[in-house]
Amino acid sequence: MTACKVCEQGLTLELGGDDGNDEPQLVPDDLELICGCHYHWQCLLDQAAGLAASLRCPSCDAGLATNTAGPSSGSSFVQSAPGAAILTRYTNEGGIQENYDILPAVTEEAYLEANPEARPARAFHIMCSEGDVGGIVELLRDAEQAQGDEPTMNAASIIRYQDPLADLQTGLHIAVEKGQEEVVWLLLWIASTLPTGSFPGEAVQIAQAMGIQRPSTLASEDIRALADNQGRTAETLAAEMSGYWASLVDSGTLHPETSL
Repeated sequence: MTACKVCEQGLTLELGGDDGNDEPQLVPDDLELICGCHYHWQCLLDQAAGLAASLRCPSCDAGLATNTAGPSSGSSFVQSAPGAAILTRYTNEGGIQENYDILPAVTEEAYLEANPEARPARAFHIMCSEGDVGGIVELLRDAEQAQGDEPTMNAASIIRYQDPLADLQTGLHIAVEKGQEEVVWLLLWIASTLPTGSFPGEAVQIAQAMGIQRPSTLASEDIRALADNQGRTAETLAAEMSGYWASLVDSGTLHPETSL
C-alpha cells in the first residue's frame, strides 16, 4: 500500500464527529507530486523551508518546478522563474484536484517559519480582504497587549506591514482592491493624517462605537504613502477603478499629502 514518504503511514486523515460522539472517520489525504512520491498535506507542509528553497522533492530529490502561463506565488521569497508552479494531484474528502499548485502555500509556510512574528500581520491582511472590521480591531488590541517571549509585531507595524509574498502590498492596498469600504475608512482613521471632518458620519460612528480613538500624532508613516514593489500606492490602485473609488481619488482622500 502506498504510504506517506515522511511518516510512512497510510494516506488518510482521521476526522472526529462534529458533536464529539460520532465514530472517527478516515478520509483520503493524498498529495502526489509529479515525481510519483506521495505525502500527507501537513507532512509535506512541514518540509516547506527546504522545499521552497530547492523546489525539489524532499524524498527523491526530483525537480518539481514547472512553468505556467501566469505567476504562481507572486513572491521574490522563492528563487524561481516567473510563472513557476509545483503542480500536484491532491485527493482529500472533497474529491480529486488535478494540477493543484502547492507553491503558494509552501512559500507562505516557509516564510512564516522564518518570520513567525509576521503571522498576525498575515492574518490582518486576510481580514482586510474579507472586510472583517471587528476582527481587525480585536487583532490590533491583542497586539498591543501581547506579552511573553514569542516574537511579535506591535499594532502600528501590523497596520503598515508590507507583504513580501504579495508585491509588498499593505492592508490598505488590499482593502481598496477588494472594495472593502469600512476597512479603508478604519485604516485611514487610525493610520493617516486625513482631516477628521473628511470622514463619513457612518465611519466615525463605527469607530466611536468600537472605542477607537484617532491618534493625535502618527508614530509611523501615513499608510497612504506606502507603495508596493511596483511603486503603486492605494491611491494609484483606486485611480484604476471607477465609481466610488474614483471619487475618493478626486477628493484627495487617499492622497498622502492631505494632513490634519
